[in-house]
Amino acid sequence: MTTDAFLADCRARLAFDLLSNTWNAVVLWALRDGPRRPVELRERIGGISSKVLTETLRRLQFNGLVDRQADPDAPSRVEYQLTALGRTLLAPIDAVGAWAFEHGDEVMAAQEAACAPGPQSPPADQEPRSGYWPTTST
Repeated sequence: MTTDAFLADCRARLAFDLLSNTWNAVVLWALRDGPRRPVELRERIGGISSKVLTETLRRLQFNGLVDRQADPDAPSRVEYQLTALGRTLLAPIDAVGAWAFEHGDEVMAAQEAACAPGPQSPPADQEPRSGYWPTTST
């Protein structure tokens, strides 16, 4: 088993990949209290579209974190619930949420400071060269 997170086949990368998709953690957290139908999940999770919810549930099912149960009497009625493996991710998700609650203001302040005009900022009529990362002249 590889423990170097920089190697492509490291299991830590697998975990980071599972949690890097915003909706994965949100859907897992929404299922923590028991099975839910997709319509209930959409009502509970603000801002998620039906398409994205379906994709997320399929991804979580593919990874063994969520189980899909169809009602035998009404095959179009399905519920999703966490698997035992999915439940093991609730504690790490809770820890990340607690960190965000404690440090969210600091992160937002850093973002605001990075966006504030300053001596290293490009002129207002000039676009930055790339994304969010500052560039330096060489």
